Amino acid sequence: MTQTIIAVVNQKGGVGKTTTAVNLATQLATAKRKVLLVDLDPQGNATSSLGIDKNKLSATLYDVVLGRTELTNIMLQATNKNLFVLPSNANLAGAEVDLVNVAERETRLRQALQLANADVVIIDCPPALGLLTINALVAADKVLIPVQSEYFALEGLGQLLNTIQLVRQGLNPHLEILGVVLTMFNKRTVLSEQVQTEVAKHFGEKLFRTVIPRNVRLAEAPSFGRTIFEHDKWSKGARAYKKLAEEVVQRLG
Repeated sequence: MTQTIIAVVNQKGGVGKTTTAVNLATQLATAKRKVLLVDLDPQGNATSSLGIDKNKLSATLYDVVLGRTELTNIMLQATNKNLFVLPSNANLAGAEVDLVNVAERETRLRQALQLANADVVIIDCPPALGLLTINALVAADKVLIPVQSEYFALEGLGQLLNTIQLVRQGLNPHLEILGVVLTMFNKRTVLSEQVQTEVAKHFGEKLFRTVIPRNVRLAEAPSFGRTIFEHDKWSKGARAYKKLAEEVVQRLG
C-alpha cells in the first residue's frame, strides 16, 4: 500500500469524529501498517485519547504548521508500536490567526507531511470549516465523513461537500470522498433506520456498510486515555471499528 492520507471531517461537533479517527488509526496499525494520527483539533482530544498529557507538551503540531520545527521532532509513539501521533493542544487555535498573512497558508500541513514516513496518515479535523480544515483537505487523498444517526444528520453536509469541491478545483484535484460512516447508531430506534435510508439516498455506495453503535464502553474509553481496543476489545464498539477498518482497507485497494 502506498501512503494514503485520510482526513476525517465533519464541521458539526459531537458526531464521533475523534473517536473514529483514533480507533480507525489504531486498528489499521495492528495490521502491520505504520500509521500516523494527526491531531488537527485545538481541543487535543485525539492526543488525550492516546493517554498523552496535552498540557505538558513542549512542542505540538502548532509549531510544525508555523514552520518552527519539523514533524519528526514532535512525533510521539503510542502504545501500539506501529501507531504514532502528532499531538496538539489549545495553542493550535492560534494558527488560524497566525497564518492569515503567511504565503501558501493552505498548504502548510501538506508540506509538513512530506516527512511523514507512514503507510497511512489519519487527520482528525476540528469541528469547523476554517483554515485548519482546509489544510487537511489540501493535504489529504481521501475524506472520511462521520455522520451521527440523529435528527439533522445531513444538516451542514452540503456546505462540507461544497468546500471539498472548491478544494478539488483549486488546490487538490486528487481529493476523493472515501466514504460516509454512520455513528451513534441505535438499531432499536426507527430514527436511526430513517437516517441510514436518507444518507444512503444522498451518498449511495459511498456509505460504509459498517455502522458504529451507540456504546457506553466506546464513550468512556477516552476518559481513561485509551482506545476502545485497550479499554474493551470485545465491546460492540471495538468490533464495529475493526469491521470499519477492514472496509477502509478494501476501498483503498
